[in-house]
Amino acid sequence: MAREKNHYRRGRRKRGFAAWSLGKKIGVIFGGTVALVAATGAVILASKLSKIEKAPINPMELSVSEEARERGTGYLNVALFGVDSRKSELGKGTRSDTIMIASLNRETLEVKISSVYRDTLLQQDDGSINKANAAYSYGGPEEAVAMLNKNLDMDIEHYVTVNFDALIDVVDEVGGIEIDVTEEEIPYICGYAIEIMKATGRVSAGVTEPGPQVLNGLQATAYARIRYTAGDDFKRAERQRMVLAKIVEKLQQASPAQLNKIIDKVFPQVATNFTMAEILDYAVDAFDYRLGETTGFPFDKTTDELVDIGSVVIPVTLESNVEQLHKFFYGDSEAYSVSSTVSSISDKIVNKAGNRKADVNEDTQSIMSQPDDDDDDDYDYNRGSSSSGGGGNHSSGSGTSSSGNNGGSTGGGGNSGTSGGASSGNDDDDTSGDGDTYIPDDSDSSTSDGNDSSGSDEG
Repeated sequence: MAREKNHYRRGRRKRGFAAWSLGKKIGVIFGGTVALVAATGAVILASKLSKIEKAPINPMELSVSEEARERGTGYLNVALFGVDSRKSELGKGTRSDTIMIASLNRETLEVKISSVYRDTLLQQDDGSINKANAAYSYGGPEEAVAMLNKNLDMDIEHYVTVNFDALIDVVDEVGGIEIDVTEEEIPYICGYAIEIMKATGRVSAGVTEPGPQVLNGLQATAYARIRYTAGDDFKRAERQRMVLAKIVEKLQQASPAQLNKIIDKVFPQVATNFTMAEILDYAVDAFDYRLGETTGFPFDKTTDELVDIGSVVIPVTLESNVEQLHKFFYGDSEAYSVSSTVSSISDKIVNKAGNRKADVNEDTQSIMSQPDDDDDDDYDYNRGSSSSGGGGNHSSGSGTSSSGNNGGSTGGGGNSGTSGGASSGNDDDDTSGDGDTYIPDDSDSSTSDGNDSSGSDEG
């Protein structure tokens, strides 16, 4: 019997994906999925970043000296502006209530922040000596950044500007921030809350009791604007830095869902010259950043009323204060002496304000008078001119505030309303409800009541 032959069919060699091992296939599929998710995430993030108002500034117009650029190596310095914008405008013509410099040490990821008191006498773009915040109203962020660089020997090429609504939204979205409110601060929080509600259309209850408590966005914004207490604008800048620190702390603990909501609400109210690539680059380490010391500039100072400018903060002297500022940001690692530009400006300030002695105790410095801050858009932002205010200077008043259902309410309902015994003069808008509630007049240095002008007086 013939032996049956075995026939073997030679199969085709598997090629391409089919020939890969199971592990390799899984790896490719997983890698492709990750790449797709990353690409999708990048698209989503890019769409969110596109909501930020990109307002570039000319690097050649920022007055950064070569010495300052060299000294700033290893640091990212950013100017932070908070504007009193009632129409969501973030550029020139708005009032920069808050001026801060944030310096990020790229190696340690520590961030130090210094407020620059808005009424500080500094040199403007046209050579005049005027209040620091006049620069933003005249020339927007570009002129304001250049002013900081020239007067303080800084290397700042980036800025971020936000308005009231952005601060309110971010505080609300993180669930509020805890602040230890003093009895003295209560009527002012309620007064500013009324002013903010008029400006933004938002509604909030008032603050009725002193002590540690969680403030919502509107209340926290009102708290950050208080200046009519001991310490005046210096204490206000301290409050602003405290609010910022509390927000940063909450943001670093926020869930992805919270952050997503905050981005959607806040980004449209932010203007910056950071590019999308830069934002993505710095965002990688965002949760590793550590907020370090904060301070206020100038360190050694006094206050006065100058005939052609108004209430001002006078650095004593600019040279010594700038030296202290650089020590604060950069430490003692290398010797620093101010530039000839700063020395020249320092002399001009002395010529303008006279030889002064620094006030040792900020709390003993008088309340700095300010012009009206009503909702009428009557301010003339043309350099060298001023509008006439109708209300004169306002004091913080000596009346007492009462809490409960009586008087004007800072909220839309409930029992949280606060009525104040302090009056802001003859302003018809200073009342809410049936009682007289104190509404502080907190307009920027650039407005005028006859004593306060942002005119271009040559220094």
